[in-house]
Amino acid sequence: MKKGFAKNKLPDYDRCVLHETHKNHNKGEFKQMKKINRTNQRLEEITINTLIVGVDVAKSKQWARFVDYRGVEVEKAIYFSNDRNGFEFIVAKINELCNSKILKTPFTEVMIGMEPTGHYWKPLANYLMKQGLRVVGVNPYHTKKAKELDDNSPTASDKKDAITIARLVKDGRYFDPYMPQDIYAELRVLTNTRISIKKRSNAVKNTITAVLDEYFPEIVNVFKYPLKGKASRQVLKSCPFPAFILALGEDGVLAEIKKAVKKTVGLKKVQQLIETAKDSIGVDYGLESAKLRMNCLIAELDMIEANLNEVEASMEKMLDSTGYADKVLGIKGIGVVSAAMFFGEVGDPLRFDSDRQISRYAGYNLTEDSSGKNKSGTCISKRGRKQLRSILYKMAFTMVGQNVEMKELYNYLTTRKDNPLKKKQALVVVSKKIITVIYSLLKKQDTYKPELVIGAVRREMLLAA
Repeated sequence: MKKGFAKNKLPDYDRCVLHETHKNHNKGEFKQMKKINRTNQRLEEITINTLIVGVDVAKSKQWARFVDYRGVEVEKAIYFSNDRNGFEFIVAKINELCNSKILKTPFTEVMIGMEPTGHYWKPLANYLMKQGLRVVGVNPYHTKKAKELDDNSPTASDKKDAITIARLVKDGRYFDPYMPQDIYAELRVLTNTRISIKKRSNAVKNTITAVLDEYFPEIVNVFKYPLKGKASRQVLKSCPFPAFILALGEDGVLAEIKKAVKKTVGLKKVQQLIETAKDSIGVDYGLESAKLRMNCLIAELDMIEANLNEVEASMEKMLDSTGYADKVLGIKGIGVVSAAMFFGEVGDPLRFDSDRQISRYAGYNLTEDSSGKNKSGTCISKRGRKQLRSILYKMAFTMVGQNVEMKELYNYLTTRKDNPLKKKQALVVVSKKIITVIYSLLKKQDTYKPELVIGAVRREMLLAA
């Protein structure tokens, strides 16, 4: 058996602990690591005294089913409303079963399973947790696959899903959902808000582009990015189409632009705009209504951009409150918004035991589909937080251009002789590397050191390439 190196044995951020061995530094010896079986751990938590409640969450009415550790129903199915009265009713029912003298074995522990999808589950889960009850999550994909086991029928109903969820919990097919608190809850909301605002911004920009393509497609020959400059945006507000530009003339267009820009736009640019308007192929009907629509879209875009600035200012303030800002922002290529969104998705990174758990949380764990002599390639599972992967991918894309060490790693991965990766695959590897670096800095309370990004083993590979 090969001896593995302890993580802090080599001066880098790479994981150097092998699965087979673990270094005990206090005793100066290697010892065998016990491989943790999470499913067994979850099964051991369910005892003969555990009441399992499966809840299928909906907007107005939820179904609940009650089973014991064997999966046998101990009470008939009930439904309750999605309000305080309904929540109090289900808690009272659980207490009634726990205090029942009819049952041979009393229930001393309660585990409530539900699918943590959408947003309807959050008020119920929050209420139950405040009552001291344990709430666990069940993967909706597992519910979908397991619902035919009992009756061999693809029939789906809220009542049936509730018992399926309860029996999945009984089999240890559950997890503890993470509901961020305090500063990380604020960052989670701000992250979702920013993503929503950006989607609205892109939709409005696409609509403006569509209107210009119809009425004045040649404007991009004068203003390459019509929505970025103050002068071009003022033109879109006052005289967005050829007919209005020609009606104002040179002096009129200049006067309109001066309302938004202190420095005078060159006369040549205005003359170019007028000449382009004369030869435009844009349609010439419905101009007044189209101008009104354009003004509404520009006003909406202005409001969206103001909201975005406000949200990003709040993100910067909340990021400072985490106590991790200086360490993460010290990594070249990571900005305030990216760091804040990372913490908004992950929460406190130190709640994880290792950086690999964060990678799995994001859905970066590798999967394969091999059987017998058929061997498949590997790919990431994507069974994790989609938004976290998106944030990390954008961070990797930026860092490959700005961070020397990440660029060096990226170039090696895409140009090595053995198994060179495609560009997107290499960016995924860089994304996982970013997780490792951030986790290591926070775990060790250290500052970013560029020379430690590439580990000793990887450095030898780079030199040999």
